[in-house]
Amino acid sequence: MKRCSWVDEKSELYIKYHDEEWGVPKYDDRELFELLILEGFQAGLSWICVLKKRDAFRKAFDNFNVQKVCLYNESKVNELLKNEKIIRSKRKIEAAIKNASIFIQIQKEYGSFSNYIWGFTKGKIIKNSDDNFLVSSPLSDKISKDLKKRGMKYVGSVIIYSYLQAIGVINDHETSCFKY
Repeated sequence: MKRCSWVDEKSELYIKYHDEEWGVPKYDDRELFELLILEGFQAGLSWICVLKKRDAFRKAFDNFNVQKVCLYNESKVNELLKNEKIIRSKRKIEAAIKNASIFIQIQKEYGSFSNYIWGFTKGKIIKNSDDNFLVSSPLSDKISKDLKKRGMKYVGSVIIYSYLQAIGVINDHETSCFKY
């Protein structure tokens, strides 16, 4: 079975992520929040680093319950900074908390974050038909700009492009990949 070239065939974790999750359309707000936060933590690091710590992140961040994360205080930030099982960046942790509050505002405005994010493509999946490896697009630029305007952090166009791939808004599987 041929997969995208970025998949490390020696890593069961990467294979499972590629085969079962990456590029699969997601509409559940909890999943959308989790991946948005994890993409922010990934900034400057490899995705496999985040995947290896994902279970620890879920435990540390109350399974990415946005209602709980938005209420985190300085004591919780300090607790997270001591957690050696996650990525311990104070700026990223504080951004995750702030982003949770903004995520909730978007949910209230649009009925769900899913409605918001999928609204940019009117619910359609963008399927790239060539093997050009993009890191951003006019769509990720537009969403990034809107999220930044709302006050979110770690939502630059490159991060948002990766996020859109992860949640299935953009299908970027290579044409030779069995998932294409």
